[in-house]
Amino acid sequence: MHEMSELQVLSRAAAHLPPRTARGLTLPSLLFFTDPDRVPRPEAVVERLPPGAGVVYRAFGALDAVERGRRLREIAEANGLMLLVGAHPGLAEGIGAHGLHMPERLAAEIPRLRAEHPRWLITAAAHDLGAVAAAERAGADAIVVSPVFASNSPSAGQPMGVEGLRRCVQATSLPVYALGGVRASTVEALTGSGVVGFAAVEALAV
Repeated sequence: MHEMSELQVLSRAAAHLPPRTARGLTLPSLLFFTDPDRVPRPEAVVERLPPGAGVVYRAFGALDAVERGRRLREIAEANGLMLLVGAHPGLAEGIGAHGLHMPERLAAEIPRLRAEHPRWLITAAAHDLGAVAAAERAGADAIVVSPVFASNSPSAGQPMGVEGLRRCVQATSLPVYALGGVRASTVEALTGSGVVGFAAVEALAV
């Protein structure tokens, strides 16, 4: 019997999480965050994601952002995935995404974006309890908390651990995702943490 891949382990764990909804949509229990440096071919990962998973497409100003975004949208539509765009409402509009993921520093823009795009699902990043509260006040639909464990992300700070994640979950009524070092070897530690989903970059590409 072959050993399960990281994607299979995380998909199986995510499938056991209780479903949550926002904006009339069932929230993905598994989120893939694209990163051009760490996962140069996101299409290959998105094609393998289970139905109901989500993709956060972060273009980081790439010249081919619209072209790649449209391709990801095609794959998402064909496979029953949700597609969000990181911090770029114009790009989200241009490729017909389901909504936006906003970095912590841009959470204050959520009320304006919500007024302009009432149907969009808008998630927000948070790295501490203060940011969790700010995201909730701004009207985010869900919060992606990181880093939970040690991460390869160049922007990741000190990991908060499972207890830190639990405190974030308990501090808000909003659905919370765990990001940062979430992989096959760590996901079991998140059992009972109260998160609605797991988010990852490289782990889903393995």
